[in-house]
Amino acid sequence: MKLLFSETNPDYAHYLYPYVVWGFLEPGETPADAFESGFLPGNPALERFYMVRHLRVPLPEWEATSENRRILRKGSGFECTLVAREDFDYSVERRQRWLAYAAERFDAGAMPEARLDGLMQGAVISHLLQFTETATGRELGTVLLLLQPPRLAYYYFAFYDLAFTGRNLGLFMMTRALGFFAERGFAHLYLGTCVTPKALYKAQFEPLEFFNGSRWSRNPAELKHLVSLPCPDRHRLDTPEFLAFQPGTPAELAAGSRFRVERPG
Repeated sequence: MKLLFSETNPDYAHYLYPYVVWGFLEPGETPADAFESGFLPGNPALERFYMVRHLRVPLPEWEATSENRRILRKGSGFECTLVAREDFDYSVERRQRWLAYAAERFDAGAMPEARLDGLMQGAVISHLLQFTETATGRELGTVLLLLQPPRLAYYYFAFYDLAFTGRNLGLFMMTRALGFFAERGFAHLYLGTCVTPKALYKAQFEPLEFFNGSRWSRNPAELKHLVSLPCPDRHRLDTPEFLAFQPGTPAELAAGSRFRVERPG
């Protein structure tokens, strides 16, 4: 991958000069390589990726916990079907339902019409996982996915019938997706970002990995530390609290990093 560093707001008083890391695929590389390196898609066309703390489940090792099984039992009578995007009916009625769901459940302005349409037209969505009620055929929810078998399944956005919230439909869909793609031999299901406490609902699967800036970690205490404790005036790698979770000093972490600068010529 080739990297660009896009400058964002500095904190001059504390010598913090932040850059957002953008990644661009090189010939022979695929989206799975970007995900493996800690990046998520930066636009629907998959032209660029951005580095962020995000989660994945190693599917060959995943086993449903007692809580996972409880959630799956709540979905008794539900079934799911994988549909390629080109075969999916992105109807006016579905579009309106998804936008109404986003307006209620997402942050204000997170899913305007143009963004949803762009996702459904872009390379970032390859398939959809459709959930229905077996007895009635009622449509319950849909997950927007990027698949690159067998390496990558990316659980991007989910839209579902809010009338079923008492049955934990959203969490059921995510949990069922784990089993669905594990059964089909995928290596990882990527679950998206985890940068605020509200996203910790994704962390109830075992084993769970998150990208911490230098590697994929399986330490749940480290994840909770990162999510729960703000670090407003220092870099994380300058804090003893964060370094306590790491397998070495910053210099030792750098020695094991997959990223390096190539000298011209």
